[in-house]
Amino acid sequence: MRIAYLECFSGISGDMFLGALVDAGVPPELFTQTVKALGVDAHLEISRVDRSGISAMKVDVIAAGEKELPREEFAATVGHGHASHGDSGHSHGEHSHSHAVQEHKEEEHHHDHSHGHDHEHEHGKNTHTHEHQHRGLKEIRQIINQASISQTAKDRAIKIFEALGAAEAKIHNTDIEKIHFHEVGAIDAIVDIVCASVGAEVLGVDAWICSPLNVGGGTVVCAHGTFPIPAPATLELLKNAPVYSGEIQKELVTPTGAAIVSVLANRFSRFPAMKTEKTGYGAGTRSFKSFPNVVRLSVGETVEAHLSLLPMEEISVLEANVDDMTPQIFGYVMDRALQEGALDVFGTSVQMKKNRPGMLLTVLCQTEDSQRLTRMIFAETTTLGVRMRQETRARLARRHLSINTKWGEVRMKLANLNGSVSNYAPEYEDCRRIAEQKHVPLKTVMQEAIKVYLEQDHG
Repeated sequence: MRIAYLECFSGISGDMFLGALVDAGVPPELFTQTVKALGVDAHLEISRVDRSGISAMKVDVIAAGEKELPREEFAATVGHGHASHGDSGHSHGEHSHSHAVQEHKEEEHHHDHSHGHDHEHEHGKNTHTHEHQHRGLKEIRQIINQASISQTAKDRAIKIFEALGAAEAKIHNTDIEKIHFHEVGAIDAIVDIVCASVGAEVLGVDAWICSPLNVGGGTVVCAHGTFPIPAPATLELLKNAPVYSGEIQKELVTPTGAAIVSVLANRFSRFPAMKTEKTGYGAGTRSFKSFPNVVRLSVGETVEAHLSLLPMEEISVLEANVDDMTPQIFGYVMDRALQEGALDVFGTSVQMKKNRPGMLLTVLCQTEDSQRLTRMIFAETTTLGVRMRQETRARLARRHLSINTKWGEVRMKLANLNGSVSNYAPEYEDCRRIAEQKHVPLKTVMQEAIKVYLEQDHG
């Protein structure tokens, strides 16, 4: 199975991830074309830099004419209040900015910063005050959806933005659709997130694995007070990921970086058994003494793919019997389990004691998620016990390929066995959307998608 492994020993930000993708072989021209396709006021500067003796790629987003704009400008708005963020950090803390309700989102690696209503450069230059327009998630979705990139990349980019918005909404106790982003910062984040989604797809891996993340240390000053690192949005996004604090007392993981990892990573672990083909280093803005401020991306094949015909993995199986719960709640629990990271969930009709009809709830999950899902089952169902066991399963590697039918784009889900496609099927939701929009029978759309795929696959 072809995998990508992210080592976040010095944290991660959106810009660092893009740099690692370029260094691992993603063509820089692809990112340039992607920015043009978005139709926003931005362009990229890509260069090779040195970080404590490590050669790495640095990607700078020039948004609205500003280079390395701190994401204090990237603000989420609740009513008249703002929660701000930053990703590309200035080493001297320039461009301070203040909001009524503010949270530091991302300074792309990593700067001490203060907040005021004026933008003040540390050396007393260019002090000015200006108003910012805002973009809501609805507008951001529209920008992404109208770009000429694959549907898979669009869906992933929107999912990352929604993860970012959901974290802010929870922190500020509001609805996700009420979250807005400062226009300049939103452009910067749109470029980071969409390019990350496009680059991740082009890399062509079956799974993404991430190391434990070094979040840094110290504190970050926000308009609503001083918070320990990681900042609230970052911590919310990484609530199911292994994190730690190392010797660097700066913010190392930014919310955009955390959002990308939270959506992209299939699981978290130490370096997996793999045959490495490519390695890429993405640089942060700061250069720490004797500590490379980079994220490392390794791409290759798992060792198991070379030693066995069937890739194997250990999973947890959770089971619970219920006979006193309404069907509506059972359906809700199944949806919750999938949202919480379950690999699969299903119900089986059973006959229980006292001849009562009941249901057997079965949840398949990664071992590290079993405790959390067990607590969810106890909280949401009427069961008094959950059985759990470890099982080994053979799992075919899976990936998506976008094809163009005469009605629109459809993703094909492909299953691979030892490098060859062993199964394929059109994504139901894509076919359903086309069927409803174009008033075409669903089975016709699915048949057409398979026909186009086979014609393309076999020339």
